[in-house]
Amino acid sequence: MEKRKSDTGKRRQGKGGIDGAIERLRESPVVYNLVSIVLILVAIIAACSLLMMIITRHGTHRTVPDFTGKTLSDAERAARDKGLKIIINDSLYVPTYDGGIVLDQLPVAGVEVKAGRKVYVTINSFRQKAVTVPYVAGRSLRQAKNMLEVAGLGIEKLVYVEDMATNYVLAEFVGGEEVTKSSSIEIEMGSGVTLRVGMEPDKRTTIVPKAIGQSLQAAKSRLWEEGLNVGKVTFDKGIDLLNEKDARVYRQSVPHNASAMLGAAVDLWLTLDEETVEKNSAASDKAAKELSEQRLREEQERQDSLEQAERDDVVRALRESGALHENVTETDEDEFF
Repeated sequence: MEKRKSDTGKRRQGKGGIDGAIERLRESPVVYNLVSIVLILVAIIAACSLLMMIITRHGTHRTVPDFTGKTLSDAERAARDKGLKIIINDSLYVPTYDGGIVLDQLPVAGVEVKAGRKVYVTINSFRQKAVTVPYVAGRSLRQAKNMLEVAGLGIEKLVYVEDMATNYVLAEFVGGEEVTKSSSIEIEMGSGVTLRVGMEPDKRTTIVPKAIGQSLQAAKSRLWEEGLNVGKVTFDKGIDLLNEKDARVYRQSVPHNASAMLGAAVDLWLTLDEETVEKNSAASDKAAKELSEQRLREEQERQDSLEQAERDDVVRALRESGALHENVTETDEDEFF
């Protein structure tokens, strides 16, 4: 028996490495189970990490090429070569470019992205979309403007003529041709129509709205609504058809809150510099407040003048009738009234 135990001990001592370690662990079930659980958890974490790397394409970054100026088919081919995908996000009509040319992209060229990333592009339309001109005669200027804007159109010019109602649209024209109820005239989206609008003889002026801080389209809409035409539009350097929507008005030829004749033209200047817009907007608000206060003073002075004129007329009439003596003083007149 002693010899057998001695042989068994020698065999155990002879075992080394992993097998020996496993055998020793098995002799202690608690330790063995704990080690087994730890190893299983490590294996699960490693498998999850590997799976995430595969799903997210870890280490497969691509540099986004410059697709602008390329045809859509060439851009899609170049995207496939880089493991990317082209998605058409929008389209514009720029006459200086051929149809189907990529005008803009997001992400922009040079950005590092993962393989399979979608690149959204804006392409140039082959022709501008044509829309039917709505019939707006017989409506208020505000209603007519809204109808035209919903159709994707604008106002080319407001022509005022004397009429019994101010800002009432009398007639509508496209290229010199009058639009009627039965007309079916189509023009390019973004174009404008000419409106002949009524104006009462004693209501010839309007108050200029604030265009500073607005986009070009919003500024135009505000001016049209107040019976004003859009004059010359000047863009700062760096503004093109692609970023024009981000530009804001920073100057207008007729100040905000000033009085102007109906149909007058207001020139606009636009920039991409937000600091310039904010600075000029604050200055415009200050000037508008001063104009408003001045207008109130002038209105009060005019009212006082009218009241004094009426008062003088009454005194004159009373004196002519003999109800008021010639030697009555101003103090007496004040007490009388």
